Amino acid sequence: MHDQISAAIDAATRNALLSELAGIVPAAALLTADEDLKPYECDGLTAYRQVPLAVVLAADESQVVAVLRACHRHGVPVVARGAGTGLSGGATPVGNGVVLSLAKFMRILEIDPLARTARVQPGVRNIAISEAAAPHGLYYAPDPSSQIACTIGGNVAENSGGVHCLKYGLTVHNVLKLRVALIDGDIVEIGSAALDSAGYDLLAVMIGSEGMLGVVLEATLKLTPKPQVAQVVMASFDDVIKAGNAVADIIAAGIIPAGLEMMDKPATAAVEDFVHAGYDLTAAAILLAESDGTPEEVAEEIAAMCAVLEKSGARDLRVSQSEAERLKFWAGRKAAFPAVGRITPDYLCMDGTIPRKHLAHVLTRIAELGEEFGLRCANVFHAGDGNLHPLIMFDANVPGEIDRATGFGARILELSVDVGGTITGEHGVGIEKVQQMCVQFSREELEAFHALKAAFDPRGLLNPGKAVPTPRHCSEYRLIGSAKGATT
Repeated sequence: MHDQISAAIDAATRNALLSELAGIVPAAALLTADEDLKPYECDGLTAYRQVPLAVVLAADESQVVAVLRACHRHGVPVVARGAGTGLSGGATPVGNGVVLSLAKFMRILEIDPLARTARVQPGVRNIAISEAAAPHGLYYAPDPSSQIACTIGGNVAENSGGVHCLKYGLTVHNVLKLRVALIDGDIVEIGSAALDSAGYDLLAVMIGSEGMLGVVLEATLKLTPKPQVAQVVMASFDDVIKAGNAVADIIAAGIIPAGLEMMDKPATAAVEDFVHAGYDLTAAAILLAESDGTPEEVAEEIAAMCAVLEKSGARDLRVSQSEAERLKFWAGRKAAFPAVGRITPDYLCMDGTIPRKHLAHVLTRIAELGEEFGLRCANVFHAGDGNLHPLIMFDANVPGEIDRATGFGARILELSVDVGGTITGEHGVGIEKVQQMCVQFSREELEAFHALKAAFDPRGLLNPGKAVPTPRHCSEYRLIGSAKGATT
């Protein structure tokens, strides 16, 4: 894997680049000592690590442009980085490349309550936008579980979602405009303040492109009015299959909840010990289904959801009776990842997305795979849109366990493709899922992806080795899979 994200440069090029970077930013903003570089060797996917040549802590737009131009001139790769909370290795450095940190870009430039927009720099934390918009009765709808730490630049790179993405959409549905620096230092503006803009939809191309096409300098975001009321139903099931089928039943009934999340028993046990959210620890699985809107709308929708859940086999229903209780229910779901981190030395968080009708089958198959690989797995996911987050627990200090964990994860992703889904919903491909891109896409499709990349970055210097494998790499991967008897 590390071979894909390394680049060879000679000593003269290295020294010339570092000298040029030293003239762009203050000495304290150019990190080259090993102890200073170590914190940047990985993102939230700690299984893969690579120390970069240098880290630049850019403070303004002119510095970003100058750094990109210098790297472009010397042919040195650049990896843009925000808070480093990504889970697919998207911000893993290149060995002889530069990490361009946007962490200092923390300004909320404008809140326009009339237009219901926010213009922000890429280093602004997700939740900080909602906090700034709150006095105007507005908030930013996408809410990843890491929203207290993750930044908008990273959200744009990965097209992040959150527990309310079913009703309010992913990042791509809530961004109106981007100001982006290309690898040669040119600045372009994509999208517009209007609901649509002329020409090709390059905004959708840039969002979710994992930093491979450009570096986000500013984002204009859509703000959403706060609902008058919100309530959550917590439904307990004595069977994971019943819980999975209940999700499809809710959507089939014409109900689109503000949030619809599922957690199995291992996940709720870890969370309850950590957060004390009031979860039913005897249930095989729980669903959290939220309704928001006017009091009348919420009352009607909660009643309708309860009726569907009872018919689908829920053994117990609890409706939040206060805003504090509602937030407590959601706090538990959003703390699932750190909660599991407390009970295992290491874990991999997968990110496949499947059609809702296959939830029960896929959950059953994941349990079988856990037995096959001899590893524990806790399941938490955005059930409403079929976005799975199996948390595969392992100990990297035990010989062979990391290989079993990655093999287990690969099988889950390939299972997702087999049932008509995809290998990622919101975490991106990064370096974690490059192999499975070979399963999902044909040679012709991969060549089209490379052509798009080349249109923005002809020399392939922005975040190389991520997301899109070469057709040759896929041919080799399929050959290996075929030799092992794998289905690809």
